[in-house]
Amino acid sequence: MSESTSFIYLFVLLISILGLVGIDHRNNLALFRSPLPTVISVSISVVIFLIWDIVGIALGIFFRGSTPFLSGLLLGPELPLEELFFLILLSYNTLLAYQFFALRSKK
Repeated sequence: MSESTSFIYLFVLLISILGLVGIDHRNNLALFRSPLPTVISVSISVVIFLIWDIVGIALGIFFRGSTPFLSGLLLGPELPLEELFFLILLSYNTLLAYQFFALRSKK
């Protein structure tokens, strides 16, 4: 594969996060309803998952697979940059789903 494909997964994650921001904006679920609590809750979730990843890496449970779709940029040993954005996507998506169903049940 060519060198330009090495950022494909990161690009897809960023586009997905932007899609969630669009859904959030359209439905006024989290970030555009309560910006600071949203950023805090997503950040706390990401930190918890990063700690989980670091422990898993230290125990030899988690490791970085070889794929041409990763950028090769690492936050730490066996911890690719893309993991951070995946965790943001996961945490933000979970928050939006929770907010959607919580607001829906109030109607």
